Amino acid sequence: MLALVQSHPLVACSVLLLVDLLAWRAIPTEQRAWRAFCRLVLFLLYSWVLIDAGVSPLQPPPFTETAHNLTATALEIVWWLFGARTLTVVLGLLMPRIGHAGRLLQDVLGAVIFLIAIVAAAAYVMQLPVKGLLATSGVMAIVIGLALQSTLSDVFSGIVLNTTKPYQLDDWIAIDGTEGKVVEIDWRATHLLTSQGNTVVIPNSVAAKAKILNYNRPNDINGVSISLTIPAQVRPRRVLDALEKTIQGISALLPDPKPKVAIKGSDLNSMQYEASGFVRAGTNKAEIRNLMYDLAHRHLEAAGIAWNTDLAQTPWTRQRLLLDDVKIFRALSSDEKDRLSQSMLAVEFPTGQVLLAEGEVSDCLLVIATGVVSASVADGNAMVEVGRMGPGEILGEEGIVNDSPSQARFTTLTSCVLYRIEKDTIRTCLDQRIEVRSALNRLRSFREQASNSLLLQKPQAIKKGGFLSWLHKK
Repeated sequence: MLALVQSHPLVACSVLLLVDLLAWRAIPTEQRAWRAFCRLVLFLLYSWVLIDAGVSPLQPPPFTETAHNLTATALEIVWWLFGARTLTVVLGLLMPRIGHAGRLLQDVLGAVIFLIAIVAAAAYVMQLPVKGLLATSGVMAIVIGLALQSTLSDVFSGIVLNTTKPYQLDDWIAIDGTEGKVVEIDWRATHLLTSQGNTVVIPNSVAAKAKILNYNRPNDINGVSISLTIPAQVRPRRVLDALEKTIQGISALLPDPKPKVAIKGSDLNSMQYEASGFVRAGTNKAEIRNLMYDLAHRHLEAAGIAWNTDLAQTPWTRQRLLLDDVKIFRALSSDEKDRLSQSMLAVEFPTGQVLLAEGEVSDCLLVIATGVVSASVADGNAMVEVGRMGPGEILGEEGIVNDSPSQARFTTLTSCVLYRIEKDTIRTCLDQRIEVRSALNRLRSFREQASNSLLLQKPQAIKKGGFLSWLHKK
């Protein structure tokens, strides 16, 4: 075998290259160490066979026959490229591709190594004037650089972004107002997955110059806020109190950092308010923001802050206005709502008051006028909060429909005002309007099903469409 290799060295080199290719394909990509070891051994064998045949990669081939000379020249050039590839594989094994910065560093080193190998092959094997070649390459590089100026700008900007790391994979960021989750960072662009499920490709040169807002820093939490413009005639304290109740009514907002309400600016006609807080990374911020706007509207309306002139001139009581926000009463005519509102009795409750205990049969229907109410269910020996309720929402429907006990405990988180509708009054309404009875039965059934499901699925892991949803059905 050794004699055969020595008698036909050029053929042996070609066979080794073929074996290297087959081995690289055969060994699984997960076994990186074996792939690198196999390639290194084959490269050393290739070098030994080539040198043993009297062919040096540092000199032109010594053969006078044209065919042998061309073959040897090709094998020497391949030696340089083979060596460059082997070196990059070994470096890749010693430098794991961790993160985009690691991959980028390996790519840059690989490009430099191959460039050096090509220049060395041209200088030693082909005896080309490297200085002149480099000078010509410099001119060509200038021409190509001018032609690819924008692309090169993206490439170098990508190097800066991968080095400084203003964001990483899976971070939620906003680049010049474009918000999304980082799903890929390559040499040319950053790919964002928006909350609408679309992919936005932002060139790295744009991202490097833009204002970047990273919602995942610090501590994997995201900020969420809403802004409201209120007429300047309204006293700020009333607005701030209503917005404080708004953020208290959203259990998804983290207690630390503490949510806050602030006045952002004012002019002669209006004042700008902002309510803000933080949610855990991955939470649907659009849903939380929509809920904040809805609760803000209801709490401001409950505080008597009119959103338009027509509403301010409507000669309706607070009870009558509140009935328009309760979904189960939407089938009633205006006259029916007027009569029902006259039977509603306002009751004030302090903070921490239990409105309806678990297992208690309610003797009235309660409609929240102002404040925040917490709903809890039993999880073993402990009570776990599963949602919060605000103005326009009702409780006690189980006792009204069929004298069933409450499946949850309802406690005030702030001082509250609730309106009582006595059982006889509401049952008369149910008998007269089948639409109201049907709506109340659907609400009761949905709440019972959601509550039973949560008791089996650990109530603390609330998801969209769970117990929290029925608390916002009125």
